[in-house]
Amino acid sequence: MLDKIVIANRGEIALRILRTCKELGIKTVAIHSTADRELKHVLLADETVCIGPASSSESYLNIPRIISAAEVTGAVAIHPGYGFLSENADFAEQVEQSGFIFVGPNAETIRMMGDKVSAINAMKKAGIPCVPGSNGPLNDDEIQNKFVTKHIGYPVIIKASGGGGGRGMRVVHSEVELIESIAMTRAEAKAAFNNDVIYMEKFLENPRHIEVQVLADGQGSAIHLGERDCSMQRRHQKVVEEAPAPHMTTEMRMYIGERCCRACIKIGYRGAGTFEFLYENGEFYFIEMNTRIQVEHPVTEMITGVDLIKEQLRIAAGQPLSFTQDDIQIHGHAIECRINAEDPECFLPCPGKIDRFHAPGGMGVRWESHIYSGYTVPSHYDSMIGKLICFGENRGVAIARMCNALSEMIIDGIKTNISLQLKIMTDENFQHGGTNIHYLEKKLGMHK
Repeated sequence: MLDKIVIANRGEIALRILRTCKELGIKTVAIHSTADRELKHVLLADETVCIGPASSSESYLNIPRIISAAEVTGAVAIHPGYGFLSENADFAEQVEQSGFIFVGPNAETIRMMGDKVSAINAMKKAGIPCVPGSNGPLNDDEIQNKFVTKHIGYPVIIKASGGGGGRGMRVVHSEVELIESIAMTRAEAKAAFNNDVIYMEKFLENPRHIEVQVLADGQGSAIHLGERDCSMQRRHQKVVEEAPAPHMTTEMRMYIGERCCRACIKIGYRGAGTFEFLYENGEFYFIEMNTRIQVEHPVTEMITGVDLIKEQLRIAAGQPLSFTQDDIQIHGHAIECRINAEDPECFLPCPGKIDRFHAPGGMGVRWESHIYSGYTVPSHYDSMIGKLICFGENRGVAIARMCNALSEMIIDGIKTNISLQLKIMTDENFQHGGTNIHYLEKKLGMHK
């Protein structure tokens, strides 16, 4: 097993990684910005290194400083968590070239999956079903682009090849909008990702967002751990996630899971990964692969009993998978609500000092967070301050426990989205299960 690792992240995921490292006897180095000296994992780590000011570009995104922290502390590996540099192929490459282990796939795989066009092409070769689209980048030929769009059929969605996080997308409903939409998306892609390559896909009207969790050891073995439903979204950002997906049959789960495993073996994948699909009328359509641990990984852990961070660390240490597909059994149901420091009506971030905090508890309740009474939520980073996960023997029990837990939670001093999460949990259509990715935005529109 690895001797000492640098946790190259912050907040709840950094604390999550630290806890598993302590369980495995791995020494930890917490890097942090000047704004994060009082973070929970920083206070608990074996060693700490301040790598820069509050700005992410000068701290959590500063590759030389992170690698220097590993050098001066004698660490052997770097765990990127999610966000920040977790899917940055150049970072993974520089970590490995500097003589350290990157806890994740190799740079080549990250680079291939990070470019949506190359990812789709790779998945098609591996037998993964994909959304009908332009089969490559769009050029500047207006006549050709109109022909391709007409062949796909309106509506379509224009996407940035290097995009992510819900940015660099535009839906086009008619030919009148097409040329201008292509130009605007290309300009946005260049500004946001320094990559103006864009492509086109059929825009599915009422899809669900279904994703498959995989583990692969890079030694020829891969397993899947079932699927998650992440359809409750706002502006392409997930709000609620659950596992398994409502109304998903065992046959459908095995069908898509086995294909994802075969794809992992074909591309030589190493570590934890997630295949994301749009799901409509019983069909799966690949949209992207996340080459890192996901925010919503706890719901999979709750229904399988597998510690995904532990498996990441074992694989990074060169160990083969400790499970076979037959070992993976799905039991019960789990739901995760993202708790954000934001106004529940207008969704503006609400940083500030937490005057009073009380975590919920009870059977099947898991709280993943770095906050505590007296902690000041900084304004420099993502507004998520915790994840509330509830497990039950069935979906109804999980929802009931989530309602209880949300009602118990106290976070005073800042605004949070707890009230929004309660509205979702008590929504009749959510309780039935299977709402599409547009449902929450339509519901919020009715409440404005």
